[in-house]
Amino acid sequence: MTAQEWYEQGNAYRKESKWHEAINCYIKAIELDPDSPAVEAKRMLDDIMSFYCKDMYNP
Repeated sequence: MTAQEWYEQGNAYRKESKWHEAINCYIKAIELDPDSPAVEAKRMLDDIMSFYCKDMYNP
């Protein structure tokens, strides 16, 4: 698959809230093309994942 195809697959997973699968696709896209839009998409998902705090939802 091309970097663009990995990026689009990652977007499809992201829309389904399959965060880890999406990140894996973005990583593969970045490996193939370091200038891919997957760089920013992965950065945004990393921010979302780092914000999650299970203690906030289970007081």
